[in-house]
Amino acid sequence: MENVSGKRNSNKVVNLTLTALMAALICILGPLSIPLPVSPVPISLTNLAIYFTVIIIGWKRGTVSYIIYLLIGLCGLPVFSSFTGGPGKLLGPTGGYLIGFIFMTMIAGLFVEKFDGNYFMYFTGMIIGTLVTYAFGTAWLSFEAGMSFKAALFAGVIPFIIGDAAKMIIAVFAGNAVRKRLKKANIL
Repeated sequence: MENVSGKRNSNKVVNLTLTALMAALICILGPLSIPLPVSPVPISLTNLAIYFTVIIIGWKRGTVSYIIYLLIGLCGLPVFSSFTGGPGKLLGPTGGYLIGFIFMTMIAGLFVEKFDGNYFMYFTGMIIGTLVTYAFGTAWLSFEAGMSFKAALFAGVIPFIIGDAAKMIIAVFAGNAVRKRLKKANIL
């Protein structure tokens, strides 16, 4: 009986550790951004960190990791793009993308879990999740910045499509390599 209980506790520790590590990864990569002169939305590595996270730990733990990141930023720690934080950033023009990433995490992570090892389906989940984020973020940007939906689309989505596709490719190959190693080590 102790052996089963010990294994269960060990699994909890591993799950908590992986969740915390992925939240830390998002906090490290999230602030790294490049401002664009044509947009209030900067090029950010947040979505790369999220893609990588869901490939490694799936949708449930990945979503918890991302929500931890959001809460850390909401408290004012500078983990959002350009080393910013606080409620103003979350409620500002780019806040819709930050909130939309919750849905991206769930959708992409579900595809990773459902289609383990299938790169095509990983990309499909990431694309669908990213499209949901784009829609949510663009609607929010349009409202907050007082611009038309079309103008918000050209400011908050169009300049980022190629870069986001490249981030997906990097995350799928690098994330899957890490995932395989963790499985081989019986950590996942």
